[in-house]
Order: sequence, then structure tokens, then C-alpha cells
Amino acid sequence: MRIQRLLTALACVLTTAAVQSTELKLLSAGAFKPVLLALQPAFEQRTGHRLVIDNDTAGGLQKRIAGGEAFDAVFSSPASLQPLAARLASEPPVPLAKVAIGVAVKPGSPAPDVATVEAFRAALLSARSVAYIDPASGGSSGIYLDRLFERWGIAPQVRAKAILVPGGLVAQKVMDGSAEIAIHQISEILAVPGAVLIGPIPAEVQNYTVYSGAASASSANTAAVKELFLMLQGAEAVEALKAKGMETP
Repeated sequence: MRIQRLLTALACVLTTAAVQSTELKLLSAGAFKPVLLALQPAFEQRTGHRLVIDNDTAGGLQKRIAGGEAFDAVFSSPASLQPLAARLASEPPVPLAKVAIGVAVKPGSPAPDVATVEAFRAALLSARSVAYIDPASGGSSGIYLDRLFERWGIAPQVRAKAILVPGGLVAQKVMDGSAEIAIHQISEILAVPGAVLIGPIPAEVQNYTVYSGAASASSANTAAVKELFLMLQGAEAVEALKAKGMETP
């Protein structure tokens, strides 16, 4: 009888855990996805919840959410989240990370000088091809770079040899030989095995992208989302951000 009671109690515990655990659908701009993936095992083991992580450009996420796609939380730039206020929870988005833009090449390739504004500009003009996010896709780094090239008066020259990437990991283009140099957020460069990060673009023209998290107004899993946000602001997250080339906001 005692064994039977123990088995019954164990079954109740397992049933309760199954009921309390849930699946969270997360929509993330590409640069923040590596942080979510790094913390996913610890979060799932600690809470019993399961994370389903889908990524896109900031503009792509904006279109999907505005179009009615269901989700529990979204991670993107504050500017891209503002037009989505009607679909987000009343609590303001939580700043979680920031990342700089960097330059990458293939292993064994000459490293361009990007230490100064003049050197970076010259490297762009002399490069055979330059890969960066297609501004039309809504990627924040691509939009910024395109505007920077316009300000410098070199937009026509760069666009003529640009390898525009609609989304994903731009540094893959130097690894497969499509581009001589790649310019993308540092966390995205580090996510490409073998890609060599030369360094950030000069401080005078650097552009940090901040990533914030916001819960969906229609999510049925708000308690689990809050658990995730707390973890993303803790010590584990700080270490994950450093490892992935990002900083605290």
C-alpha cells in the first residue's frame, strides 16, 4: 500500500509539472538569437518550459506581427517595436542588449584597415565586393550602412559591388567566396564558424543596435515570459552576451 501511495503521489507531481510547463514562441531579430540559444538549455531545465525560437530581420518581424502572427514574446530594436504597440503587452519593452557593427573576412585573406574613418572608407572603395544586409529587408545594420554610404558620397560605388543579404548571417558570404569583406553586427559575425572578425567599424561612425524584449498582448503564457525576461537580465545573460559579442544595454 505504501508503494502504491508513493506511485500515486509521483504521478500527481508529474501531472502537475506537465500542466504547468508550456511552449513559448519567441520571435527574434537575428543578432539576439544566439543569446537566446545560449540560455535556452538552462531556462528549459530550470522551468520545464520549452522555447521555440524563430528569427527574422527587424523589418520582417514587424510585418509578421502586424499581419497577425501569434507569438509569446518578441526581441527586436525599440524603434521597430513602437508601431506594434497594439499587439504588445502594456508593460514597456525591456532593454536587454546592444551590439556594434563589425567587419569580417575569410581566414587567410588580407585584413583591411578599419581603425579610422578614412581607412574604413578606403577599404570599402578598394574591396572587390562588400556584403551587408539588404536595407529593403528591414535589417537595422543594412539601413544604417546604406545611409552612411550616402552621407560619404560613395553609395553608387559600394552598391555597384554590394552583395545584399535579405536576412541571416552576412559573414557566410566571405566564407563561400561571394564577398571580399562582410559588414554586420558583431554577434552575427561570431555566429559564423571560421569567419575572422577584423574589428568594429570606427567609433565616430559606429551604430549600436539595442535589443529589447516585449510580451505579446494576447499571450496566454505571461508568467513564463516574465520568468524568461528575468533570466535575460541576470548574471547568466551577462556572460552569454559577452560570449556572443554583445553588451548590456
